[in-house]
Amino acid sequence: MKFSLFAHMERISEGEDQKQLYDEFIQLCKIADDGGMHAVWTGEHHGMNFTISPNPFLNLIDVARHTRNVRLGTGTVIAPFWHPIRLAGEAAMTDIITNGRLDLGIARGAYSYEYERMMPGMDAWEAGQRMRELIPAVQGLWQGDYAQEGEFHAFPKTTSSPKPLQENGPPVWVAARDPNSHEFAVANGCNVQVTPLWKGDEEIADLMGKFNDACAKHSDVPRPKIMLLQHTYVADSAEDVKRGAEELNRFYCYFGAWFMNQRDVSQGLIDPLSDEEIAAHPFYSPEAMERDLVIGEPAAVIERLKKYEALGYDEYSFWIDSSMSFERKKASLERFIAQVMPAFQ
Repeated sequence: MKFSLFAHMERISEGEDQKQLYDEFIQLCKIADDGGMHAVWTGEHHGMNFTISPNPFLNLIDVARHTRNVRLGTGTVIAPFWHPIRLAGEAAMTDIITNGRLDLGIARGAYSYEYERMMPGMDAWEAGQRMRELIPAVQGLWQGDYAQEGEFHAFPKTTSSPKPLQENGPPVWVAARDPNSHEFAVANGCNVQVTPLWKGDEEIADLMGKFNDACAKHSDVPRPKIMLLQHTYVADSAEDVKRGAEELNRFYCYFGAWFMNQRDVSQGLIDPLSDEEIAAHPFYSPEAMERDLVIGEPAAVIERLKKYEALGYDEYSFWIDSSMSFERKKASLERFIAQVMPAFQ
């Protein structure tokens, strides 16, 4: 099982300087590269200081300048916000600039806050349909002379300009949850990225089951790869485990508030959550975080990840966004590289 880093600039208060956050993001990417991780992933979000990344290609091109070996993945671009010709060309240009290191992750998107601003009136179902139309179009444009008469985009025969450096284009990854998404990804020669939300190991096993079922249904297609994306904190003591769980619980409460789209947002920041609101959340709690996420001292983290490797996951992505200080994120990542990864080599 390979290991990667998943990170954004992350901001929940006005007191955090955005340039400093970006510099810290680059430092984390360099630690991942120096430590022998397989890839760095960063996503696309708009108008939300919670996860700052309006164009992941820009970030990844800069990360390429600061690193030597890591693959550079979009985790993920939001399909409805892209025209297929534009996405094919920008991804290909990124692949050339990064010397063939790009992986292209694509999703339908998750936040109605973004839908309202970027594609008013669109719902999650339409977003998923747009993704299913976009991916074959991008793959076709990379091959060249591709024409489309789709529900959402129509254009005469066109070739991606430029074409990617990697033969047949960068590997494409699809963020999948339901069986249909897994089947679409496998049938179209795409790798799969899964993110469990709140059911821990039970959900992780269930997602692998859906992937295996999709592979069995499309046995004529080479088996793609599957990546597990999970919030992770490697602690230095039992007390630190508890602190990490509390910090990640705060992060998830903010995620839930953004997802529900019911709080006022000013200057790109959501109204702060009080300690009482966090404590009253119906299913997020420090205890749930410790149970469902990978939070523990190195030996416990190794034991947990060995189970995921045995299930068949090809890549485990260390999701570092957490509302923690940079120093705590950095220390956790360094412990992961020094004390956890060697157990898998």
